[in-house]
Amino acid sequence: MIVDAITVEKGKYGYEIESCINSLSQLPPRGSVTRCMDLYRSKLTMQDFSLIFREFAARSDWHRALRLFKYMQRQQWCKPTEHIYTIMIGIMGREGLLEKCSEIFEDMPENDVKWNVYAFTALINAYGRNGQYEASLHLLARMKKEQVEPNLITYNTVLNACSKGGLDWEGLLNLFAQMRHEGIQPDLITYNTLLSACSSRGLVEQAAMVFKTMNESGVVADAVTYKSLVDTFAGSNQLGRVEELLREMEDEGNPPDIAGYNSLIEAYADAGNVHGAAGVFKQMQRGGCAPDVETYSTLLRIYGNQGCFEQVRSLFSDMKDLSTPPTVATYNSLIQVFGEGGYFQESINLFHDMVDSGVKPDDATYSALLSVCGRGGLTREAAKIHQHMLTNESTPSLEASAGLISSYGKMAMYKDALVSYYRIREAGLDPQVSAYDALIQGYAKGGLYVEAGSTLYAMNKAGFQAPVSSVNSVMEAYSKVGLHDEALEFFSELQQKEGSEVDERTHETLLGVYCDMGLLEEAKEEFVIIKETSKVPGARVYCLLLSLCVRRSKWDYATQLLDEMIAAGGLHQVVVGIVRGTYDADFSWQVVEYAFDGLKLRDMEESMDFYNALVELLVYCNQKARAARVLADAMQRGAFPEAFIKTRRVWSVNVHRMSAGATVTALSTWFNDLQECEKLPFMTSIVVSCGDIEDHRKVEDLPVAKVVQAFLKHYAAPLETASWNEGRIVCKGEALKPWLSSMPSFSETYVRNEPLPAQLTKQLAQSKVPSLK
Repeated sequence: MIVDAITVEKGKYGYEIESCINSLSQLPPRGSVTRCMDLYRSKLTMQDFSLIFREFAARSDWHRALRLFKYMQRQQWCKPTEHIYTIMIGIMGREGLLEKCSEIFEDMPENDVKWNVYAFTALINAYGRNGQYEASLHLLARMKKEQVEPNLITYNTVLNACSKGGLDWEGLLNLFAQMRHEGIQPDLITYNTLLSACSSRGLVEQAAMVFKTMNESGVVADAVTYKSLVDTFAGSNQLGRVEELLREMEDEGNPPDIAGYNSLIEAYADAGNVHGAAGVFKQMQRGGCAPDVETYSTLLRIYGNQGCFEQVRSLFSDMKDLSTPPTVATYNSLIQVFGEGGYFQESINLFHDMVDSGVKPDDATYSALLSVCGRGGLTREAAKIHQHMLTNESTPSLEASAGLISSYGKMAMYKDALVSYYRIREAGLDPQVSAYDALIQGYAKGGLYVEAGSTLYAMNKAGFQAPVSSVNSVMEAYSKVGLHDEALEFFSELQQKEGSEVDERTHETLLGVYCDMGLLEEAKEEFVIIKETSKVPGARVYCLLLSLCVRRSKWDYATQLLDEMIAAGGLHQVVVGIVRGTYDADFSWQVVEYAFDGLKLRDMEESMDFYNALVELLVYCNQKARAARVLADAMQRGAFPEAFIKTRRVWSVNVHRMSAGATVTALSTWFNDLQECEKLPFMTSIVVSCGDIEDHRKVEDLPVAKVVQAFLKHYAAPLETASWNEGRIVCKGEALKPWLSSMPSFSETYVRNEPLPAQLTKQLAQSKVPSLK
């Protein structure tokens, strides 16, 4: 017996049926079906067997179904009927076992069971759903030859198989004509199948013909009908034709239902055509069709996406006045729309309105709201919303809390991460190592060394041994803000403690510190240690060392590193190719995308480190256009999610987690986008710091802040440190406009590739890197 076999839900069937299903389920592969079924001899009807087979079909357990079927064929008391044969053909067909389907079908006459329309239809469906529409046509012909008359279901099944299988339109029409000639009236499924075929083939005129024939036949369209019709005309940019067809229905006194109008409005929304969607909305009102919540939700979304916030407010007000209660999906859409538009507080107000209206928020609501709060810096509101979530939902587990903290850290939403951390205690739980470590790692990437150190201290005070990942993160936090001596001192103290561990990541962090300090020999020593613990150091490590070599003009060592990277293959080779310019053509860039897809990086933090190092190397090698392309690819893959925020009111670039080279690249890209923007935002902002720093230090002393100030000074950009936040450098759009107009194009003056250092040119020219074949 199989002890952990699936048992049927108690009370789903009668006692005998449930007992039989459970007995068969517990039967091992070589167990005797005969002995098992002896207990139920003459106790089960054919209807009972039908239920048993359907239960196995629902489980996709065709093995037991087939064993039971074979047993029944050998017995007199339970010989399979036409119905049982049909069920078995269906089960095998769903599993793609066409040979067994055919075998069961052909066995029917040999077991004195006549072929009927249902058995034929089941076999036709089996071949059709497995892409063999020619076999479906052959079976239809054979069916008629055997004088078994096909019915509506048969023809619909054949039409569906041929439509999806690729039969030409003339062939589909021929089938349609056959069924009508045989006196079988097409139904909604028939017409929807033909309209779906038109949609997949782009047959505009044919779709209109089918739709008109359908209406003339008195068959009422449904949502699937309209969706197929709209998709067909949308594919050829002729949505206006759908409006005409709906208007014809109105004129004939057979107005479409709400599904037709909603499908068309949705299509205009997907195309970004506000005018078209508004036109259909007016048309449906003139036709006496009252809009529903789906209508309003779609219109609210398209108005919001197009920045028509006044229309959104007006429409939402009308919706409530006309007694069309908004659903949770409506509120979620509005919260997202206003959040993306920069109306952060309005998103919060919508949440309060939602709660007051008795609409219960769901997970998507809280997720959208927390994202809005993070972007808008609405820390207090985020805390209230999080508290509301905890009050109205089950208390999250420690693992879930650590995951939430980690997610906020990766999004550079440090205050939200801290809120989540404190909520663990408020829920009566004690933070575990995972929660502390997640918070420290989030702080480290942003250089929040004060917060990272405090959290490490709290972890130790709570009696936990700090994992090596936390120690590495604190060292990284110090290095990020230029406190290299403090990072080295921290490592020295670590070595003196008993039981302290270091890993490859520790030495990579130290190597990064030495590279930032310009200490090549010390960096090389760490590189040797990394090689001893890893067959091939990561591509990020090579990028860091190469950048230092270029800065220090150590060309011999750079050549050695390039040789090693080429020999390593894979991502290392691709990095060399990027520097050389092998993949500049769009079609060649696929090699880079493939290599980046295969990055064996454990999380977004390490991905961010790699991109920082690679962009830094490209900038020092004067390959600034390539650096911009890599940075753009990085952000598409989720790295630096906070980097570029664009709303109608504010454009900001956040560089506090970027290397010097990535910072310069991001600034150049940002200013280039501003130059190309037709209407500048109300405010522009460069974020260079988040969190606290020690009293004796200033934000302007941070490495990334120095890079930004040097960049702005070089171009005489009119941005200044905000009086209300030292970590932000700001300028109003109107004040920035004259300067942008006076500047040459950033894409031409900075975001371009210049000649490689001559000392590297020869080595790179000789390198072999992957290419498209």
